Amino acid sequence: MANDLTRRNNFLDNMMNMRNLMNDDFFSDFTPVEDHMKTDIEENDKQYQVKIDMPGFDKKDIHISYTNNILTITGHRDTIDDESDKNGHILHSERRYGQMSRQYRLPDVERKNITAHYENGVLSLVLPKKQAESDDDTRIEID
Repeated sequence: MANDLTRRNNFLDNMMNMRNLMNDDFFSDFTPVEDHMKTDIEENDKQYQVKIDMPGFDKKDIHISYTNNILTITGHRDTIDDESDKNGHILHSERRYGQMSRQYRLPDVERKNITAHYENGVLSLVLPKKQAESDDDTRIEID
């Protein structure tokens, strides 16, 4: 009985050690895409306003398209973090490569009038809605 209790306690200790390892910074470079492209979308009668957090991207590496009522944002990143000392000896070096993409269904947008602005790691878009034809109740005369 004591042997079973010891094995159980060892198993629980090992599980706690693995849990602590998972909470450590060891996995910090494996953050899901959703954490990098947090999005706010506001809608009113005239437009959609979209703000997407994309820190660390160059504007030239962000691609935006709107097709079939779908807004697609894609960002490509190639970074090298080189931390050399004053003599040029590398103390730490990391490379990150990758592409992120998100899609949003935003219907009835006036495609030609979409505007985009990127500043301080935030991509802001304004997507004007197509103006509906007025359904005024007008009398139609019969010839």
